[in-house]
Amino acid sequence: MNFINTIEKKRDKERLSKEEIRDFINRYVAGEIPDYQVSALLMAIYLNGCDDEETYELTMAMAESGDIMDLSGIPGIKVDKHSTGGVGDKVTLIAAPVAAACGVPTAKMSGRGLGFTGGTIDKLESIPGFSVSLEEDEFISQVKKTGYALIGQTKDLTPADKLLYALRDVTGTVGCIPLIASSIMSKKIAAGSDAIVLEVTHGTGAFMKDERSACELARIMIDIGRRAGLYMRAVITDMNEPLGHAIGNSLEVIEAIEALKGNAVPDVLEVMEVIIPEMIMAGGKAGSKEEAWKLAVDQVSSGRALEVFKKMIEAQHGNPCVADDYSLFPQAAVKTEVYAERNGYLSVKDCAGIGECVKVLGGGRITKEQMIDLSVGLDMKVKNGERVSKGDCLCEIYSRNNNEAEAARKQYLNSVEITDEEPVKNRLIYTLDD
Repeated sequence: MNFINTIEKKRDKERLSKEEIRDFINRYVAGEIPDYQVSALLMAIYLNGCDDEETYELTMAMAESGDIMDLSGIPGIKVDKHSTGGVGDKVTLIAAPVAAACGVPTAKMSGRGLGFTGGTIDKLESIPGFSVSLEEDEFISQVKKTGYALIGQTKDLTPADKLLYALRDVTGTVGCIPLIASSIMSKKIAAGSDAIVLEVTHGTGAFMKDERSACELARIMIDIGRRAGLYMRAVITDMNEPLGHAIGNSLEVIEAIEALKGNAVPDVLEVMEVIIPEMIMAGGKAGSKEEAWKLAVDQVSSGRALEVFKKMIEAQHGNPCVADDYSLFPQAAVKTEVYAERNGYLSVKDCAGIGECVKVLGGGRITKEQMIDLSVGLDMKVKNGERVSKGDCLCEIYSRNNNEAEAARKQYLNSVEITDEEPVKNRLIYTLDD
């Protein structure tokens, strides 16, 4: 096919056929189409969009551009959970072992953080010795044995997505819902699970800035998954303030472990109460949300969920003793407290700005290859809307040195304010019903 014709069709707001989309993906992965032509098509898609059929065909072409995991040897309904990311989002670290403890096999691939969002893989690598790289047979064997494995994306999975994402990143076409949906869902489909529970975040600390955009992204991903024969559910969560208290890789793992011990902070618990039952029901282990949540609470209170998490760590060559001795995590050299300068209510102005503090401290990255410090971060002692008095500690900053601590302190204070009036709290959970 003449690829220029494909570009011109999308430029002129015409829809692309399955054959044109397949030709585009196959030839691009084979190196037969130059980046400058693909950039033109990406911009045409960004400006003119894709309908549901085009988005599905693009997703499947990307998924089938590389290996597709065969998880049929694992008994039961395999359930994956995906979050579009945000500041302090450590729910996957909690939900996956709880679901596995309830008998739901959880074979999960996750990504690294970029910008103000933390990556699940980075967080797990703060555990001494932990390996996020397993061969496919090891991955499957571990899920069979422990019910749970969490690794990074393999090099042979969705090569088309890797190429397209790198190009989108430098051509201003990242924020396009059809391209976001096809990128996420191509990896999920290739990863081989039977059911997917999506958490789509929106707000100043998320890629989707408003509820409408988040719902549209969720709707499209559900449509793609169902067309591919998967069980799909989605939950929309607010990310106008950080989730939980901890922001930063090792700090978030510690907060997740505390949740697995039954000590989840209120907003993290609220998300758990929605996401985890969806996973358990998707896995066929409960018939209602109430039954599923009771099962989950039983697994946490009995210590079974934490035990599953520790077995996963050990199976992936990490030190499971971190669950009982937090000093085994990487330790930041300097701890600095930030105090309230007046009485009032804490108001979070910019959630992403708080997330940027971790990047200032060396714990976030600009490029996917960048090395990061896994020990640094923030522990928020006061949440949005809470009353404070002058001199109260607002947060603790964990840093490598005093200069970075001061830069993070200024960044944090630029992202919040103390107000006389109590700020309006956004609703945290929005369920996307059929």
